[in-house]
Amino acid sequence: MTATLLSPKDLAREYLRRLDAGDPTIVDLFADDATFYFPKFGLGRGKAQLLEMIGKLGELVASIAHDTATALFLQVGDRVVVEGVSKGVLRDGRRWAAGETPAGRYADVFDVRDGKIVRLHVYVDPDYGSDHDAAFLWGRDGRTW
Repeated sequence: MTATLLSPKDLAREYLRRLDAGDPTIVDLFADDATFYFPKFGLGRGKAQLLEMIGKLGELVASIAHDTATALFLQVGDRVVVEGVSKGVLRDGRRWAAGETPAGRYADVFDVRDGKIVRLHVYVDPDYGSDHDAAFLWGRDGRTW
């Protein structure tokens, strides 16, 4: 029996679904030698480093939900760019939600080969709790998130 390969766009959606669910099988979506980028982690390679990055992020983030219904999915060949919003809860109970707090807007770039993610670059401010005051160069008052 042959497994059906997901389209690159469906693979990106499945990645977000598994990420939100905290599903450890998320690594099965990646090629063994996949590369990835996450702010403050840097460039990583392979499933072990991917799990390290996700695990450390899980020490901060209790839950996350990406709104895939309103996300923009753009596919050109085997590359998919997703621009969207998320909301979630930190382990200390604080919440964030795009549009309500500074955190939560993201863009992901996926490269897919043979039904597996071979490259993923995540562009997001990982300061979900807005703790890095020095980065608010224009202040917080009067801003729309």
